[in-house]
Amino acid sequence: MKALVLNGFNTPFELKEIEKPVAQKGEVLVKIMASGVNPLDLKIKSGQAAHAKPKIPGAILGIDMAGVVVAVGEDVTAFAVGDEVYGMVGGIAGVQGTLAEYAAVDANLLAIKPVNLSFKEAAALPLITITAWEALVDRANIQPGSTVLVHGGAGGVGHIAVQIAMSKGAVVYTTVSPEQVAVVRNYGAIPIDRTKYDVEGYVVEFTKGEGFDVILDTIGGAVLDASFTAVKRYTGHVVSILGWGSHSLAPLSFRSASYSGVFTLYPLISGNGRRHHGEILTEAAKLIEAGKMRPAVDERTFSLETIDEAYKAMEDGSAKGKIVISINGNNL
Repeated sequence: MKALVLNGFNTPFELKEIEKPVAQKGEVLVKIMASGVNPLDLKIKSGQAAHAKPKIPGAILGIDMAGVVVAVGEDVTAFAVGDEVYGMVGGIAGVQGTLAEYAAVDANLLAIKPVNLSFKEAAALPLITITAWEALVDRANIQPGSTVLVHGGAGGVGHIAVQIAMSKGAVVYTTVSPEQVAVVRNYGAIPIDRTKYDVEGYVVEFTKGEGFDVILDTIGGAVLDASFTAVKRYTGHVVSILGWGSHSLAPLSFRSASYSGVFTLYPLISGNGRRHHGEILTEAAKLIEAGKMRPAVDERTFSLETIDEAYKAMEDGSAKGKIVISINGNNL
């Protein structure tokens, strides 16, 4: 099969012919039709993602994919040959990624692809959906009527988080730049123009000074610090997907609120908890098929041969939605 191989940080990918994997016990062999690109991929390639534990040389990157099951290993009963599936399946910690024509995938990581999405759309979803779900559903346990603030609601994780929160009956607010206001309104969220309000201003304007029940930080740094002062006293919960760095917990403590972090990569790195990733994607597929969630995907088509252009589009900010790579000659 063809695969893009990374043999050194900050070096070009090599498009190579390598041996096609074989599905082992508990695995399925997937013909990959589309591979989603994430900011983490760029960090891994540049050597800035030690937490992802990449194995260099010989790494095959690519975390997300959508494809077709072509072989089933021993003890796999949930999938059959011909099933269209999607999942967050590799690209870190020595697990083969999705910038390749085939992958032998732990079946626990997979779910049946939503019938109303193309392979391209489905490949954009796994990492951002699992991350948003773990934050809002697993950690914060959002309830109907909860006031939820998503920082960066037009971004990758953010736009999916907004839609998940809406589907759960929450009242959703999101901080965005002025040009993103219409986008998040289309999802049903209440936009907060981050150029117009400081944190004290929007807490007063939108919550009458009480704070939000749940805040999801997708940006980190000063935004996480601001979240500690914007959450509701006693019952409020802040969740961050970028919680590393140095932060004072005093504002959160003074509000008697709580905090959780999310590390979506842990099941891939450790092998523990992988089944829950498949379960999340199965639930997400129900929302998608019910018309309650849909990914924003860049319209351009990229291939293994034009991977550098795809990465550049993500780096330079020209991407309008998630970047997806076409594999196996699929025009998506």
